[in-house]
Amino acid sequence: MSLEPGSELGPLAYPITRADLVRYAGASGDFNPIHWSDRVAMSVGLPGVLAHGMYTMALAGRAVESWLDDGQQVVEFAVRFTKPVLVPDDEAGTQIEVSGLVKDVTDGRTRIDLTVRCGEEKVLGMARAFVA
Repeated sequence: MSLEPGSELGPLAYPITRADLVRYAGASGDFNPIHWSDRVAMSVGLPGVLAHGMYTMALAGRAVESWLDDGQQVVEFAVRFTKPVLVPDDEAGTQIEVSGLVKDVTDGRTRIDLTVRCGEEKVLGMARAFVA
């Protein structure tokens, strides 16, 4: 895929269900009940069960990896968690959408700025990857 400055990448959509959150909890060891129990999430003032921030970040990283050519790799990746990703307790769950914009290519490093949304909400801020 062309990673020239100004190139637009994606968007790619990733569904997130409660089952995904349970699997992520098992893999990460983060069993905080705000990620699987509406009762606990609401008791601490949250609107409902939230996806793990690191899971959301991992899905954004998966999008970046899909845009790379063979031999390229992510060498730096950072985000800020700006809005929660609420995951309803139904079969559909929710979905995030990841798109990228190549901002710069210098000295063999490519900077990709990411936009990660859940519905109309931007859920990751200052999301940026450097690839080489």
